[in-house]
Amino acid sequence: MEQAQMQAAAEVSKPAQASQSVRQGEPKPPWKALWVLALGLAMIVLDSSIVNVSIPAIISAIHIDLTDAQWITALYSIVLAALLLPSGRLGDMYGRKRLLQVGTVVFVGGSLLAASSQTGTVLLLARVVQGIGGALVMPSTLSSVSANFRGKYRATAFGVWGAVMSSAAAIGPLMGGLFTQTIGWRWIFLVNLPLGAIVFVFSIPFVPESKGQGRGEGSSLGLLSDVGGILLSAFGSAFVIFGLIEGETYGWLRPAKSLSVGPITWSQSAPISIIPVCLVLGLALLAWFAVHELRRKSGGRLVMLDVTLFKIATFGWGNFTAAIINAGEFVVIFTLPLYLINARSLNTLQTGGIIAVLALGSIVSGGMARFVSAKLGAGGTVQLGLVLEMVGVIAAIATMGGSTPIWLLMVGLVIYGLGLGFASAQLTSLVLSGVPIAQSGEGSATQSTIRQLGTALGAAVSGTALSVAVGFTTPGKLASIPGLPSSARDGLVAAVKSSAGNMISGMRAQGTHGELGSLGPQVTSALTSGFIEGGQLAMTFACILLLVGLLASIKVRRAAEAVDSAKAASK
Repeated sequence: MEQAQMQAAAEVSKPAQASQSVRQGEPKPPWKALWVLALGLAMIVLDSSIVNVSIPAIISAIHIDLTDAQWITALYSIVLAALLLPSGRLGDMYGRKRLLQVGTVVFVGGSLLAASSQTGTVLLLARVVQGIGGALVMPSTLSSVSANFRGKYRATAFGVWGAVMSSAAAIGPLMGGLFTQTIGWRWIFLVNLPLGAIVFVFSIPFVPESKGQGRGEGSSLGLLSDVGGILLSAFGSAFVIFGLIEGETYGWLRPAKSLSVGPITWSQSAPISIIPVCLVLGLALLAWFAVHELRRKSGGRLVMLDVTLFKIATFGWGNFTAAIINAGEFVVIFTLPLYLINARSLNTLQTGGIIAVLALGSIVSGGMARFVSAKLGAGGTVQLGLVLEMVGVIAAIATMGGSTPIWLLMVGLVIYGLGLGFASAQLTSLVLSGVPIAQSGEGSATQSTIRQLGTALGAAVSGTALSVAVGFTTPGKLASIPGLPSSARDGLVAAVKSSAGNMISGMRAQGTHGELGSLGPQVTSALTSGFIEGGQLAMTFACILLLVGLLASIKVRRAAEAVDSAKAASK
């Protein structure tokens, strides 16, 4: 491991090509390019979070069922994750700026198709196109930042990059709610047209082209010579992401519902759910991919991913840390909107506005990242950020009451956002710090893929954690209501769990005129109380994941310090 760190440090310390590094005596890095790259990233991240709040309006407008609605969000994530690795490698080989521009055109085209869709089939096709475009854009932005901003400028660049990423994810629900309730849900896709146009036009003069390794080390086919690696990584990632995202829907072990994909149907009466099959198959394909790439590497042939990068401690441990942290962060973003809508009776626009205060903290910490990193180093900045995130989550748990002033919750969210801005960007910087510039594209794509896996893990555990927590807290609340039959209690608990609390709003609106009559308000109050406590338990689980990430970041910080020492010794 230490030998790999020494080698990586030596490669990083070598003079690179003019377009890829900032050497002493050369002009400052391309700051205008940074804002173009950040906007490109924001466009992709925004699309991941802006759609969810508009799903009910989409269902009503184009008459799709719940299964198709779930695929609107899942399909984008699956395609994006499946194609990140080959896209990053393409950027290294053919030019990151070129791939950014191609990806932007594809993404905007998919957005236009989504906005004009009149059927579920067309919308799902559009989401596939968007996923392809997003997979081309995302690693291109990160690898370009990594290649063009080195030394003292690196912390600032990644601070801006991280602040934009966190802010876009937080602002997405607000914009989705605003568009849906004012000018229509189609604008959640149409907004990408002006954003994409700005990215494409301004990338021409401002973003420098950069490349990594040559096209094919003797192969005229370039990356296509490793078609086996492309297919193994794409299908392996897709199966794992699908399994993690859809586990709660189709059942982790026993089938909860049937799955139909074209003419193929996995029946609900099958002895085992499709989910464990997908997870095992996906992990097996990824393991085969790793062996396949190692064999090609040892034979001197072109590889899509240099698996030996994981021998670099900052890269290996950093990616593990990033996955755990992303999982914890998703649990927070998943739980809070449900609490605000179902327990506090806020609408989607109000909820989006409250969640968006995360962006305030992220913007502030992004601007401070350079100065904090100069004092604490990148590793210390990550740890400070994770501590702030945990403080923010604990504050949110303490203020998640039925009548607690919302502004108290917002204070906790600002603290959480501060931590998010510090931790996210500087962790990315640490992950890539030991990766040679020539391989920054595949390194960036790998860390983006693993972050996607972490997010998918968060999507899986968040729903499960909230369901289990609500199932634990709610029965006792209902048992205290005189005259409520036990059969009704069981049905109410099941309904709250399956709807993620959405049925509480309906019962609250019915008052004493629902099926439960005069017991309705008491039942609603009990369900609300149980749901709040369940949400607090789910947020506690998120805090535990962040704590695991904090402990893992200690290893990353030590590895980064070892790399810095090796670099200093090699000069």
